[in-house]
Amino acid sequence: MLVEERSRDIDNFMVGRLLPFRRKRQVGPFTFIDHMGPSTIGPGRYMDVDQHPHIGLSTLTYLLEGEMEHRDSTGAVQLITPGAVGFMTAGYGVTHTERTPQHLRDGNTHPVHGYQVWVALPKEQEDIAPNFAYLAANELPQWEENGIRLTLVAGEGYGRRSPLPVYSPLFMIDAYSETTGTLDIKGQLSGEIALVVVKGAVQPEDEAIAAGQMLIAKTEDECCVDLQAGTRVRLFGGQAFPEERFLHWNFVSSSKEKLEQAKRDWAAREFPVVPEDNTYIPLPS
Repeated sequence: MLVEERSRDIDNFMVGRLLPFRRKRQVGPFTFIDHMGPSTIGPGRYMDVDQHPHIGLSTLTYLLEGEMEHRDSTGAVQLITPGAVGFMTAGYGVTHTERTPQHLRDGNTHPVHGYQVWVALPKEQEDIAPNFAYLAANELPQWEENGIRLTLVAGEGYGRRSPLPVYSPLFMIDAYSETTGTLDIKGQLSGEIALVVVKGAVQPEDEAIAAGQMLIAKTEDECCVDLQAGTRVRLFGGQAFPEERFLHWNFVSSSKEKLEQAKRDWAAREFPVVPEDNTYIPLPS
């Protein structure tokens, strides 16, 4: 299954949305993926996503270029840098902001490129306490496979486990090939599998798939693709949940009633708040 990025306006930026889409709402527990950039920030054009809420999910931020300052209602304050991973678990309710850090508001232009991902929580853990985890780039498993450099951002794959604390069987892998190479997935990953072409091109059969496109395997654990020289891809997926997940705005839940309650709570400003932040994004009509 081939999916094209669809453009969306987010604050001052255009992003490419990969999930969800009509024919496939989730891949494993992955519910939402936005591709930011590659773009630049500069005078009058910074990332400033004001205070907004989440329930029932974990947000995963992974940057290839640039930096982002994360703040949330648990009190976490973290500068997210390239190759590192920020992982905020909303549980029963959290608010957060995402901004260009102050030291990059220096009158110059700077690159920004990365992924914002939502991972749905298992039904029995949708109401856990919010928390935030962060791993620097050098804390993630990195290795070579047939000349391809791989980084295990989250979950398990290729006989390895990321130290990032996740809540269900999943994987997210960054892979880069300087030369033409073959990425063999068979027997290495478990569950539903998707592959996003970040740059370059891949060739699963006789058709080249270019940057900005996503492939979703029709069968689990049966995939092998050829990577052109200079190609970077992102693999993600895992075991699908037995229950359907419902989405409304920034909320994900196995219960429509919980979504409605979250909407009421945000409109009434009953969510926890980010310390020393008075901003507020209203519930969309």
